Amino acid sequence: MDGQRASTKKQYSSKAEIIIGQINANTKLGDLRKIAKDIRKDHELAMELWSTEMFLPRLLAILIMDKKLLSQDVLNRLVQDMHIHTFDERNNLMDWLMANQLTKDKKNIALMQSWQNSPSALQRRTFWYYQARLRWTGQTPPDNTADLLSAIEATIEQEEPEVQWAMNFTAGWIGVYDEMYRTRCMKIGEKTGLYKDEKVAKGCTPSYLPAFITIEVNKRNNN
Repeated sequence: MDGQRASTKKQYSSKAEIIIGQINANTKLGDLRKIAKDIRKDHELAMELWSTEMFLPRLLAILIMDKKLLSQDVLNRLVQDMHIHTFDERNNLMDWLMANQLTKDKKNIALMQSWQNSPSALQRRTFWYYQARLRWTGQTPPDNTADLLSAIEATIEQEEPEVQWAMNFTAGWIGVYDEMYRTRCMKIGEKTGLYKDEKVAKGCTPSYLPAFITIEVNKRNNN
């Protein structure tokens, strides 16, 4: 579904109309951040922008939401709303929500950490992506690495594609930063074969676990 399709039937406030008018197909993420910086926090406006059902206004909406109002019920509704978008767009919306809101509040971090077995694939993806993020950003991860790897080994091949990617990503960063589990993480990739035939752009790291872990470890050893 086109993330910038017209939404002519709905009536918006003059404030929302002005902002929507500033967004077009050429708008970059940096442009959205500049607009959000001027607005600061405005949850009511955020919900109005969200109601447009358009991709870029929804990215902006996420930036100006009040994180204290993001209860589990509200997040469930936002996740449900994301399903009108394409596969890539809804993953981008969820990842943007995680990075810009959910990781900024202890209550929301606790919610993310409870989503391992959520009925929502996007929430499960976020659980795993957050576990990976703790490791690649150098934060001290919780003492759950062995349990995570056991869960990945048991379920990754049956998971939805968006969740598979995040589980694979988590195993990758565990393998990079935790030498004790490195071989085990590589074996997950060998067993599943996930992303083995993936074509990657020059300079990008492949997602296939044996290659990903080897390349990222070598980068750190050479620095």
